[in-house]
Amino acid sequence: MENEKTKCLIIGSGPAGYTAAIYAGRANLSPILYEGLQPGGQLTITTEVENFPGYPQGVSGTDLMEDLRMQAMRFGCDIRTGIATAADLSKRPYRITIDDGRIIETETLIIATGATAKYLGLEDEQKYAGMGVSACATCDGFFYRNKTVAVVGGGDTACEEALYLAGLAKEVYLIVRKDYLRASKIMQQRVMGNEKITILFKHNAVGLYGENGVEGVHLLENAGGEERRYDLPIDGFFLAIGHKPNSEIFAPYVETDATGYIVTEPNTPKTCVPGVFAAGDVADPIYRQAITAAASGCKAAIEAERFLSEAGLLH
Repeated sequence: MENEKTKCLIIGSGPAGYTAAIYAGRANLSPILYEGLQPGGQLTITTEVENFPGYPQGVSGTDLMEDLRMQAMRFGCDIRTGIATAADLSKRPYRITIDDGRIIETETLIIATGATAKYLGLEDEQKYAGMGVSACATCDGFFYRNKTVAVVGGGDTACEEALYLAGLAKEVYLIVRKDYLRASKIMQQRVMGNEKITILFKHNAVGLYGENGVEGVHLLENAGGEERRYDLPIDGFFLAIGHKPNSEIFAPYVETDATGYIVTEPNTPKTCVPGVFAAGDVADPIYRQAITAAASGCKAAIEAERFLSEAGLLH
């Protein structure tokens, strides 16, 4: 199969990838975008998005992503189905291998492959996806005002999620596998000092139950070497045990942190490889919001256009 050449290749199709495609298309870069494993990204498993500007009545995650996709196509982006399976960023043009064996040679690359939330591996997590199970309190906490929720995890992220939810929910349970919190001292103090939060140490969530959504969690308590199983009624179940950035094939070339998030120059989407940019959750361990991902996709496309212009490759 003959190699294909392009000025701008975008890998990933969440808010970052599609926004990069909109801006790159409007700059006449004729971008190619591969949608990856989950076309539309994590938002497609979110039932309702109420905090994305421009949708005062809210919008489903799937509809929001379809709107962005259609807008990218309107400006000439070539959107394709496929997964990037290998990368060679040792020299320009950069070479990306797609799962069908096709090799794309590109002068600029925008990595928008996102990050995958870690789950416990329970069948019920999939069963109740979008029906009470969430991996983002900032995204979905609003739906649980004056309700009872549980957060799984014992680190800083779990404590932050629990504190955020405590500002909305009636009651918050923090389910911790160990007999201590791994979070920083200040976060521990805040959680323990919040009267709405109850910490369940030495507890494991082993299942969920409910008719048309989550109505409770099956818990296994291990206290003093003795196990006790019981059910805890809740309305929402939040996972806060971390995310795994989808950066593996690029990691040999770009700088990543200890978790795998791509490191960029401060306040830019620039990686340590000239002409290679990272946008969205793959480079954002902090905010992980659709709007911040979209903003970073915009920045990446603008930087790609500037790079091509300075290299004399626009025409």
